[in-house]
Amino acid sequence: QTDKEAREVIEAYQASLTFADRQLGRVLAKLDELKLRDRTVIVMFGDHGYHLGEKGKWSKHNSLFEVAARVPLIVCLPGGEVGKSSPRTTQLLDIYPTLCEACGLPLPAGLEGHSLVRLGRDPQAAWEHPAYTVARNGPAFGQSVRTERYRYSQWTGGEGGAVLFDHE
Repeated sequence: QTDKEAREVIEAYQASLTFADRQLGRVLAKLDELKLRDRTVIVMFGDHGYHLGEKGKWSKHNSLFEVAARVPLIVCLPGGEVGKSSPRTTQLLDIYPTLCEACGLPLPAGLEGHSLVRLGRDPQAAWEHPAYTVARNGPAFGQSVRTERYRYSQWTGGEGGAVLFDHE
């Protein structure tokens, strides 16, 4: 593809993100207008990222790189910090336990995720839970673990390669 085509793809992708952000803003504004924000649990998340030429890739599948493994996640809780982001590493498995705790429901046994309610109230709270990613690329099976500082990824148990990224 040409540089012009690449720019058009990137612009279209960024426009779709801007549109989604605007729609979320409309929902939040309406909740504020109706004075429902202080008794509403809001969880917004999206699909994982998309390579836009990074690492020579133009896709979102079969990648363990940070750009394709991350997802947007916004959690607003009654009594929580509004407009604050947390540097803690979380994963989508954390949504269900978060909703259970925020709604006063019992947590079923055997859940792999962890409630984010503590981080909603204190975005800097201690957190020792990494995030995991898996991907398949043909016969190769990739696994990745992400902490606040590091991402370790390997393909086919390390036989297909392994890499450690220090994000500091």
